[in-house]
Amino acid sequence: MRCPYCANPDTQVKDSRPTEDSHAIRRRRVCNGCGGRFTTFERVQLRELTVIKKSGRKVVFEREKLSRSVYTALRKRSIETERVERMISGIVRQLESMGESEATSEQIGQYVMDGLKELDDVAFVRFASVYKNFSAADDFRSFLSDLEVDES
Repeated sequence: MRCPYCANPDTQVKDSRPTEDSHAIRRRRVCNGCGGRFTTFERVQLRELTVIKKSGRKVVFEREKLSRSVYTALRKRSIETERVERMISGIVRQLESMGESEATSEQIGQYVMDGLKELDDVAFVRFASVYKNFSAADDFRSFLSDLEVDES
């Protein structure tokens, strides 16, 4: 594993342990070149997934991109990291267990919305505003009123 600080390919594992949900291995590493310490995660990947964008373009699924968008929606919200990682892992497992090697960006977005709705209402609305491309305050009002109708 290459050091993120000095790009030295010679790093050493100091500690390994499973994550709380036991779906990944957390490894503490140290660089033999600069002495920098960092953490990596090792996960099982059942199959290579491809995302079909709204434009029809196909790209390789990246867990990191999914994670970034979720954490952006959750910024400054006090949600435990382990709960967020469990939600992200659950979405990835759903995608991998669909039986298909391709998923649409709409499917992925809906899985994220479902997960955030259970995790944090504010993050759910933040994500929805980007995912559904809100352009005015009325879009928020309409979305929230539809949400109230669905919950009744």
